[in-house]
Amino acid sequence: MPRPFLLALLLAAAVLGLSACGGDDAEAGSDGTLTVYSGRNEKLVGPLFERFEKVSGVKLEVRYGDSAELAATLAEEGDNSPAELFFSQDAGALGAVADAGLLTPLAAATRGKVDERWVDPEGRWVGISGRSRVVAYSTERVEEDELPDSIFEFTKPEWKGRIGFPPPNASFQAFVSAMRLEAGEERTKAWLEGIKANDPTLLENNIQTEEAIAAGEIDVGFVNHYYLAELKLEKPRFPVANHFMAKGDPGALVNVAGVGILEHEDTADAQKLVDFLLGTEAQEFFAQKTFEYPLVTGVAPPADLPALADLQGPEIELGKLGDELRGTLELLDEVGFGT
Repeated sequence: MPRPFLLALLLAAAVLGLSACGGDDAEAGSDGTLTVYSGRNEKLVGPLFERFEKVSGVKLEVRYGDSAELAATLAEEGDNSPAELFFSQDAGALGAVADAGLLTPLAAATRGKVDERWVDPEGRWVGISGRSRVVAYSTERVEEDELPDSIFEFTKPEWKGRIGFPPPNASFQAFVSAMRLEAGEERTKAWLEGIKANDPTLLENNIQTEEAIAAGEIDVGFVNHYYLAELKLEKPRFPVANHFMAKGDPGALVNVAGVGILEHEDTADAQKLVDFLLGTEAQEFFAQKTFEYPLVTGVAPPADLPALADLQGPEIELGKLGDELRGTLELLDEVGFGT
């Protein structure tokens, strides 16, 4: 079966320095376990997986890694993959795996648990938790009404030397991919060049970006919303706040972590895990422990955040972000933000 989308992802993984491991031709579930490829790290979702094992009686065999790396591994393993469920950090990797024909359609009852914004249009994957792009800013040096409502405005000269962000971060790359899909290649390149002309501070990750703001090294940073809440747990007086961009702006992208079930003869245990992750207990875990948006109606979001229904990024299909990864990495490298 041709797999052009995952072939592109394999090439992108090579650019990132990731190595995809070959399959071992093992039959899924042959040892009585459910094999999960998880792009969400063990520290985060390990407790949830342990809880699932306890309440379901299903034993999990979890392979952790970067979502793009795992998607590339699935491409190489193909129909021989032992993976029965893919839990991706972002919708882009899910979209690439789905478009390669490796995911089985989910039941309507499963898809109906979340808003259609967070479900693959063809029903092959479903979102589990959401995160919004924001501009984090110093509460000591910046008033919120000084901040623009569009990410495009940060190319103006008044922001020179005041911006920071992490080019190696997958969420930043997804944001650039969303801009390319919405605004086009030319405008995205012009924005990146304008940001570069403003002498930004380049960092390794979102936490470093938040800490650089607090330390006075920069005034604003392009990050995901939930890192601030994590830092405020340790430092309640942490002098940073989040600014949400206007609806429809690429800087307002809302992405999701999500799951898809790989094609196998018996998917019952994989379905049990999907149901668990969309259940109240797991959804509350994401809201209360990781400060992400729960996607199931009736579960309260983290405190002090705008309602998810009020957030609207660019009008794109989230699953298409994976197809754009290679082009985004090439563009970042061309502009001088390569990893």
